[in-house]
Amino acid sequence: MTKETIKYFFVAGETSGDIHGGKLISAIKRIDPNSSFMGHGGENMKNSGMQILEHTDNLGIMGFTEIIKHLPKMMQIMGKTVDTIARTKPDRIVLIDYPGFNLRLAKNTQHLNIPITYFILPQSWAWKEKRVETMKSTLDQALSIFPFEQEWYESRGLPTNYIGHPFVETIYTNESPQEYFTRHGLNASCPILLLLPGSRRQEIELHWPVFLRAVDLLKNKIDNLQVVVAPAPGITLNHIPENFKIEPNARKAMTSATAAIVSSGTATLECAVEETPIVVCYKFSLLSWLLTKFMINIHYASIVNLIADDAIVPEYLQNKMTPENLAAAVEPLLDTSNAKRKKMLTGFDTVRRTLGMPGVYGRAAEAIVSRNKE
Repeated sequence: MTKETIKYFFVAGETSGDIHGGKLISAIKRIDPNSSFMGHGGENMKNSGMQILEHTDNLGIMGFTEIIKHLPKMMQIMGKTVDTIARTKPDRIVLIDYPGFNLRLAKNTQHLNIPITYFILPQSWAWKEKRVETMKSTLDQALSIFPFEQEWYESRGLPTNYIGHPFVETIYTNESPQEYFTRHGLNASCPILLLLPGSRRQEIELHWPVFLRAVDLLKNKIDNLQVVVAPAPGITLNHIPENFKIEPNARKAMTSATAAIVSSGTATLECAVEETPIVVCYKFSLLSWLLTKFMINIHYASIVNLIADDAIVPEYLQNKMTPENLAAAVEPLLDTSNAKRKKMLTGFDTVRRTLGMPGVYGRAAEAIVSRNKE
């Protein structure tokens, strides 16, 4: 391309995508400071210099019934997005995760002949394998973050570049572990349980009461148990007990926790990287669960188990997500000498070694900028 300024249109529909998008934008700007950015995202992408058209707060929807309920609003946003892209004529569209919306956007903008990069690919290996056909016909570039994805997608005809997983990046904090313990009034010699109940309102409503009851059961057995909860950005938790410590930086909380109860999602892999033993759980609405059981074609819910292709961490889904099950599963992980805990940490080490080397956002940015020059 000969234009002095490359215009990008980014779309991230969830909190995790906004985090990745913000770092990717910053990496692109380091290579090409004249680049400009607009699209859908959150505070991280805004702080990196992107003009926000639709905020992730209005886009994060999970579950089949929830999506149907919000369908009219999402159709309206889709129409406005296509119109904006047609009017502003960006040089490249960059889609981040959020496949339900983003793949439809790729199809709806195909006639505009704007090259599309997809960063953090749809998990078509888990369900909706036919999405690969849409990706093959619409994408100019596919950037994968999971080690097994490149082979899976390329065996189905989609050229894919594995760049490594963002969680391998070094996370620097502004305080020492001792300062963290002091700030929260925590005793480093006593077990610390971290609660990560999810990043979507629908998840919180189903998960949080179960988490609270599980803690009650654990406290009956572990007198000196300390509890930290890390709510996702934009999420408000109701009925937080006074003795719970609240830490807005989930990754920081992971580094200091003895063990965690985690809603299935990207946080499970973050905990594995930070060597925090976990129990994974998830609960859908009944209709969403029935549809999920019918459509999903993988053996595990946690990405940790999927990468390892082994049951490294226990998973309690739907009816099995009970306070009793969660408490019983996490109790041995709170004992640093327990064999189950040690075995899990060995499995985490295996998973971590498959995730590549630091520099993921830089490699992604280099791949995108280089593609613009072809």
